[in-house]
Amino acid sequence: MPDVAAKPVVARFCPSPTGNPHVGMARTALFSWAFARHNRGRFVFRIEDTDTSRDTQESYELLVDVMRWLGLDWDEGVEVGGPNGPYRQSERMHIYADVGERLKAGGFAYPCYCTPEELEARRVRAREEGRPSGYDGTCRNLTAEQRAANEAEGRSSVLRFKMPADDITFTDLVRGEITFNAENVQDYVLMRANGHPLYTLTNPTDDALMGITHVLRGEDLLSSTPRQIALYQAFAQIGVGDGTTPEFGHLPYVLGDGNRKLSKRDPESNLLGYRDDGFLPEGLLNYLALLGWAISDDRDIFTLQEMVEAFEIDRVNPNPAKFDLKKCQAINGEHIRMLDGSDLTERLIPYLVADGLMDEPPTDEQRALLADATPLVQERIGTLREGAALLRFLFVADGDFSIDEKDRTKNLNESGQETARAALEELQAVSRWDTDSIETALRGRLIDQMGLKPRNAFGPVRVAVTGSRVSPPLFESLELLGRQRALARLHAVI
Repeated sequence: MPDVAAKPVVARFCPSPTGNPHVGMARTALFSWAFARHNRGRFVFRIEDTDTSRDTQESYELLVDVMRWLGLDWDEGVEVGGPNGPYRQSERMHIYADVGERLKAGGFAYPCYCTPEELEARRVRAREEGRPSGYDGTCRNLTAEQRAANEAEGRSSVLRFKMPADDITFTDLVRGEITFNAENVQDYVLMRANGHPLYTLTNPTDDALMGITHVLRGEDLLSSTPRQIALYQAFAQIGVGDGTTPEFGHLPYVLGDGNRKLSKRDPESNLLGYRDDGFLPEGLLNYLALLGWAISDDRDIFTLQEMVEAFEIDRVNPNPAKFDLKKCQAINGEHIRMLDGSDLTERLIPYLVADGLMDEPPTDEQRALLADATPLVQERIGTLREGAALLRFLFVADGDFSIDEKDRTKNLNESGQETARAALEELQAVSRWDTDSIETALRGRLIDQMGLKPRNAFGPVRVAVTGSRVSPPLFESLELLGRQRALARLHAVI
């Protein structure tokens, strides 16, 4: 394992507030958080919101809300503050302007007057001649007179960083030693002509000033690493930060259908969708951890705390990971079964309220009924929304109760109605309305006397009283539904 004990670990998560949060973002946050917690370090959560055309306050609030829902707490950053604030880049523009001037004064950056048309023409020519098509250094060594002449022509200038002539080699925490040849990493832009800083300046500046020691991020940012390493070396010369270059670890791509990179536009990428569908944060994080890491070769289910205790960055697999929604649901179901019953009851309430099946707040009677019903579904559901759907028949108003038409056609045909009629007759005679008495009565009449197989005996009854062929255990469901409501539903289908 890399030596991370020499200096206290400070890791960070720094998303942009554009659109809905996605699972790739959550996986990056999780790995950075787990790395910091495993090494007893600090975790910083800041926001990169300098893209005024795309960043929104709504997206910012969603990011904070989702991080709190996931349980990935932070020691420093937005909402909680800290010694290195502010933690939104839009509030740090004066800092970037100052750093840009210091880089220029130190000879590490220079004004570039090339127009977009000139740059494109040179790129085309370089490709035709088989040369690297990045910036060719036209403005790198202009004299003061040449700069003055460009400005006299009315040319605007960007601020461009001067890359060193040497190859850059670093040890990636996930991928091992990587070398970038100098000819393939050309001078790059730090600030636009209007003085607006780019990610290439703001991100490393924040890392340096906030004392970030380890950067875990997606593989798509690997190509920017040599540029940033060179910039950190310049920072050390001009006194930005403490002169330390962070260690980098680039996490594998997450693939979707067709083995292509999962994008924000893919339905399975929408993090809010998982929350709305009733995934537990601990179940979802357990699955996301498996996208590139494993607690052991023969174990898929673990708690967040167990992940923290076991997380070693050099065990992250650099190969792309395939997102499997079915496995994600299965792991979430296992976490549902790990919950204490009272905890699951409380987590089900918002979904029943959202479906209009419970009051807000629930009445004592509703809460007690749900507490009794929760054990009936805990072993059967993969999400909280599935639990709410299975329990709908208990909480729906009598006037709103309905039966799935496909299940009605299949289970309540002529023979099914005959079975329901026999069940009604038998249940009307039950003196004590409890699970054992109900089971004894129905088995005696439908199986022993009528000779029906269990599926044919209980299927029509199940559909009649719950509205679906899929429900919690029948006899327990009838007890919780109550005599009057159960008999009324059986009577209604005959």
